[in-house]
Amino acid sequence: MTPPTSNLQPPSSILHGRTIYPGAVEGEALVTSMAISFFGGVDPESGVVVERGHELEGQSVSGKVLVFPTGKGSTVGSYTLYRMQRAGTAPLAIVNAECEPITAVGCIIAEIPCVDHIAIERLRSGDRVAVDGERGVVTVLGSQARLTGTHPCAIIVG
Repeated sequence: MTPPTSNLQPPSSILHGRTIYPGAVEGEALVTSMAISFFGGVDPESGVVVERGHELEGQSVSGKVLVFPTGKGSTVGSYTLYRMQRAGTAPLAIVNAECEPITAVGCIIAEIPCVDHIAIERLRSGDRVAVDGERGVVTVLGSQARLTGTHPCAIIVG
């Protein structure tokens, strides 16, 4: 007898990294393979990426777990993150492959959970993730590929 499949959950992916700023949150991942400049690249009033040609151009980072390889640009970017937090337009958390000083200081002064040394290529926009900044852990709770049926092992029942 085959057990019912409706209660089966795919195993979560646990990614271990380094704590930049502690805090625990769950949210939807917004992922890019491009570096982000918060000063000039993101509108602090709306949280929308405004950098021309950026993969996330026109998308809002507000309330998302923002995943990107590293930051870039002016040190004013740190204060831009703080300004975004005060305006309610900041990301819920930040996950990097390598967090540089601009993003690190921004997360610290804005009290945004941040983890780096994460294999960001394992994350996809739309994934439901938990960020545990205390332990430096990012857990994929639900994959967008599994949710949409595009996962290579997905079975579509019609």
